[in-house]
Amino acid sequence: MHIHIIGICGTFMGGIARLATELGHQVTGSDHQVYPPMSDQLRSLGIDLIEGYSADNLDKAVDLVIIGNALSRGNPEVEAVLNQKLSYCSGAQWLHDNVLGQRWVLAVSGTHGKTTTASMLTWILQANGYQPGFLIGGVPGNFNVSAALGESDFFIIEADEYDTAFFDKRSKFVHYAPNTLVINNLEFDHADIFDTLADIQRQFAHLLRIVPGNGQVIIPDQVGAIEQVIQKGCWSEVVRVGKDWQYRASSADASSFVVSRDNNEVVVKLPLVGTHNMQNAVMAMIAAFHVGVLPQQAAEALATFKAPKRRLELLLEHRGISVFDDFAHHPTAIKTTVEALKSSQAGRLVVLLEPRSNTMKSGVHKDALATALADADSINIFAPESIEWDIASAVPKAHVYSTTEAMLKQTVQELEPGDTVVIMSNGGFEGMQKRLVSALQEN
Repeated sequence: MHIHIIGICGTFMGGIARLATELGHQVTGSDHQVYPPMSDQLRSLGIDLIEGYSADNLDKAVDLVIIGNALSRGNPEVEAVLNQKLSYCSGAQWLHDNVLGQRWVLAVSGTHGKTTTASMLTWILQANGYQPGFLIGGVPGNFNVSAALGESDFFIIEADEYDTAFFDKRSKFVHYAPNTLVINNLEFDHADIFDTLADIQRQFAHLLRIVPGNGQVIIPDQVGAIEQVIQKGCWSEVVRVGKDWQYRASSADASSFVVSRDNNEVVVKLPLVGTHNMQNAVMAMIAAFHVGVLPQQAAEALATFKAPKRRLELLLEHRGISVFDDFAHHPTAIKTTVEALKSSQAGRLVVLLEPRSNTMKSGVHKDALATALADADSINIFAPESIEWDIASAVPKAHVYSTTEAMLKQTVQELEPGDTVVIMSNGGFEGMQKRLVSALQEN
């Protein structure tokens, strides 16, 4: 079958392309920007990539068009699909119909930590011989690809609540029919498609309706927003982390911790820091236990876990200066990242932040940002014209820059041995990561 994917270079759609290729399909795709690393990954699979959207991209031999959720009416390629009455579907629907099928699906959902937890879970199963398939919204460090079919009945998927497509406004995760469902946490986000937290909770309630009776739902204990969802209806076993399973840090940076269940304790040594990563690891251990991996076996796997790209990823250690890249863009994620670095690093903490998400650009979380960044020693925020609120008023400690050139120059001048820099953005940040690394190496 010839499958054409519109919007192929996103992490999710790129993963769909990889899975379709593994299944033996001919795959082509288009996107408005075709650039590494995703373009390199796709071309290495023999996928023909086209930059830009056009009706001419649709070969007459195309059997199916998969349309990404970033595309909408008015896009010339989308209009051509409709005008020519070509067969089309969303990536999530294709995944359900062609990959997930009768497999045991382990889905990791929640506002924060999905990529890291799903990567941990995948590595735990892989290290214990399960050979799972996976599709993750990032590149797991232990695999170097974002998706694979695997060689067993188990499939791990990062399950986000963003909408499916312009023609299907349900959250993508309702297509996944998980047997094991992790809900890491639940806060307001995605202000471009949700008006309130209640809107998001409604989508999670829909997800719970399709978890089978012999399935399992894993949640943190005493999180009001999640408990409200459970009360709307849950027909599966609910495991509460912090109650049914307990854990406690045994080191200041939470890289060492103890997990206990039924008075049996397991010590975990994690190559990551922060209480948020400790919780991510515990969630992954419990999900793995649901399919048969014992806690001690999971702990041994986690000791060799490698963080996904852009999840507190160490980019450089140079003359006493450490540079990290992190995907954090919600105040809660920003706060946990800052706290994790402060607990594990001795010198000053310098933050470079791009408020890039639709929610952040609109100012929904502006009142929480100063608190989230409070432990940083130097706060530097990029404020392009798309920002709709006054960053200087919301975060008085911050140095605000209208260009990344000015931010980069000032940062390089001020850094000194012993400093830790963390670059936070869920986007490209105009290449700040590579530019800063290069500038420090040349200075």
